[in-house]
Amino acid sequence: MNNRYTKRTFVLEIIGIVIGLIFLIPFYFVLVNSVKPFAAILIDAAAWPKEFMFSNYAKVWEVINFPRAFWNSLVITVFSNVGLVIISSMAAWKMVRTPGKFSKILFVIFVSAMVIPFQTVMIPLMKVGGTLGLTNSIPGLIIMYFGFGVPLSLFLYHGFVKTVPIEIEESAMIDGCSQFGVFWRIVFPLLKPITVTVIILNTLWIWNDYLLPLLVLQDAELRTIPLAASSFFAQYTKQWDMGLAALVLGITPIIIFFLFLQKHIIKGIASGSIK
Repeated sequence: MNNRYTKRTFVLEIIGIVIGLIFLIPFYFVLVNSVKPFAAILIDAAAWPKEFMFSNYAKVWEVINFPRAFWNSLVITVFSNVGLVIISSMAAWKMVRTPGKFSKILFVIFVSAMVIPFQTVMIPLMKVGGTLGLTNSIPGLIIMYFGFGVPLSLFLYHGFVKTVPIEIEESAMIDGCSQFGVFWRIVFPLLKPITVTVIILNTLWIWNDYLLPLLVLQDAELRTIPLAASSFFAQYTKQWDMGLAALVLGITPIIIFFLFLQKHIIKGIASGSIK
């Protein structure tokens, strides 16, 4: 096996480092300017702070009631993930284990829904949501996330379920286990890699989502972190110091969550693409 360090490898590493630094530039601007006075940001946004205004974070914590916004985001994200995992995993398993035209058509419909832009359905969605009493309600928003999140989650589970040997399910049923028991006791534990992937992807989406909560949630006490942070960016005035501090507070939990579980993303997707 040839392990020589070639010029080509060196060039590729340099290119990778440069691309990585380019992607880090926005994070630099957000972090640096979140601890600057407002006037210093207007003078030179790229400069290193002469004084660190960590009081920006304390002000943001109080002004937008950050603990409340954090709790709202956490509740919405957790319950949406629980529902999406349960619905998508069971639906994918049933489609794979009952092959036929109906299952194929149903799967194609769900997958096709992934390419429909949200902007094309948001007006009908709000009309239907208002009629059903789902607007200005956290449970209503969670139900809407079920609808928009199922296509991708089901697609990922569908590919992974195909890798699970059906023989172990048949053995369990011979021993008297019901279909419900077979899924939750035998199949679902084997879906752990793709389940972690589904949770990570949906968490990144739901936690950072702005448009759907903006349309659904009107009361201030129901605001998520992105909605609360947007209050610093009005039409005519922009409080960059407060707004960027709010963004840092909002993205820190999700970055920690992603870094802790990122290795499972590739593992789950790669395993699900075997068949």
